[in-house]
Amino acid sequence: MESFTVLWLGLGILFCLMELFLPTAFVELSMGLAAFVVALLSLVIPQLSIQIFLWMVLALLFLFALKQFVPKKSSYILAEATEAETLTAIEPGKVGRVLFEGNSWQARCEGDFLIPAHSKALVVGRQGNTLLVLPEDFEE
Repeated sequence: MESFTVLWLGLGILFCLMELFLPTAFVELSMGLAAFVVALLSLVIPQLSIQIFLWMVLALLFLFALKQFVPKKSSYILAEATEAETLTAIEPGKVGRVLFEGNSWQARCEGDFLIPAHSKALVVGRQGNTLLVLPEDFEE
């Protein structure tokens, strides 16, 4: 009976260490915590098949409980009409470069405008990794 307790304690330590070195969004941690609980329960429940069933159920419960701590992926959304500075001239229909939020981006002018280098431009959208820009003095 004690051998199962040692087995579950060993598995709990192994899973928690694996989570520490190979992060899996709390999957291994939940399995390790469940193994620790089953180690305690193995002192009163000697059947291995019941212990394995409890471990699986507890691991799922812990996983759903810990899921709230996984950071949510947020999509990058541009604010409307944000200002950028052109690094190169952007001719109508051609791609140039702008400095936007501290990074250099590809940019294409949305319209029949020539935007000179080192001037302000308004970022009006994004297509993939290319920003859609208009001249700063653009009037609708």
